[in-house]
Amino acid sequence: MVAAGTIATFLVAGGASLFMAWAIGAGSSGSTPFAPAVGANAISVMRAGFFVGLLGLAGAVLQGANVTEAVGRELVLNATISPMAAVVALLTAAILVAIGVFAGYPIATAFTVTGAVVGVGLALGGDPAWPKYQEIAIMWVATPFVGGGIAYGVARTLRNERVPESVAVPLLAGVVGAVLAITEFVVLGPPGEAASLASVGAANFPGLPSAAVYVAVALAAAAVVTLALWLDVREDPEAGQRHFLLALGGLVAFSAGGSQVGLALGPLLPLLDPFEVPLVAVLFGGGFGLLVGSWTGAPRMIKALSQDYSALGPRRSIAALIPSFAIAQTAVFFGIPVSFNEIIVSAIIGSGFAAGGGDVSGKKMGYTVLAWIASLALAFGLGYGVFTAVDALLA
Repeated sequence: MVAAGTIATFLVAGGASLFMAWAIGAGSSGSTPFAPAVGANAISVMRAGFFVGLLGLAGAVLQGANVTEAVGRELVLNATISPMAAVVALLTAAILVAIGVFAGYPIATAFTVTGAVVGVGLALGGDPAWPKYQEIAIMWVATPFVGGGIAYGVARTLRNERVPESVAVPLLAGVVGAVLAITEFVVLGPPGEAASLASVGAANFPGLPSAAVYVAVALAAAAVVTLALWLDVREDPEAGQRHFLLALGGLVAFSAGGSQVGLALGPLLPLLDPFEVPLVAVLFGGGFGLLVGSWTGAPRMIKALSQDYSALGPRRSIAALIPSFAIAQTAVFFGIPVSFNEIIVSAIIGSGFAAGGGDVSGKKMGYTVLAWIASLALAFGLGYGVFTAVDALLA
């Protein structure tokens, strides 16, 4: 029989986890993906909130396992996060996120959760997982440059009068199609594993080199998507552009669910081990939290953000969403917790420089980066200190 204390601990941690999931759904991962399409009048605010919730839930269930496992089991070595440590980590991160929401500070969920989990893990006597930290650091540092650089290049291409949009937009859609062909989904793999269309093709043609099959499948997917959007754009250029924005918004919302749900669920995994709960059920619960956050909190954020995105215009919105989708999927593949705010902000800044950079505030950029660093350091310090104090009191 499970002890009453264990059940109480689980309920507290579960409540903090659900709050995190709600905050993520109501925040950047729930509001940002469709804001460009709303700004371009391609979809209404309420309909955008409805679809972003469903797509976030789908992404959480189909792609959330890697990041969830990484946050719950790979950030600290030689120590298992205890129930009390999980409670401290989740409450620390949740309180910091709540303070950020109500005070208007850009608290990055990925930074707070990662810092809190590492803090309590080291307080437990665990060892630093330096290889994983290197992966995370490379991803976090590279994101502004890679995302901003890609967004800058795409925006410059779309603004180039020598490159017709009827050609550029379908080709960009083809690139997205190629990325989709190598993206892994649970439904395509054997039980407990994920697979991509390219890997399924390689498995069905064992006599051919895997690399060749991967390239062939990616090129085929790119050709199909390019042709479909070219026909759409040729019939009505503005409608085709709006359709591409809607598709990109859907892909980013799906990717956000897969990359962000682990931030809410990861610290909860050690508590669930005695109950032998299937991971897919856990992911569904976290995805449901994202959905509720998207349906209850995201519409107001989408409406506010869409005004900013409408100022960006559809070209810059497309330029910002393409690298956001690619970076989020990279993080999902490698199981790296990432800040969706960092991804989106860096992409918007990159597309802004392509337009001359007049609306890009260097001071605001500096404050945002400092807030991210402070979020990580504060969460780590509080996680370590609070757990050490609680452990001493209970000893």
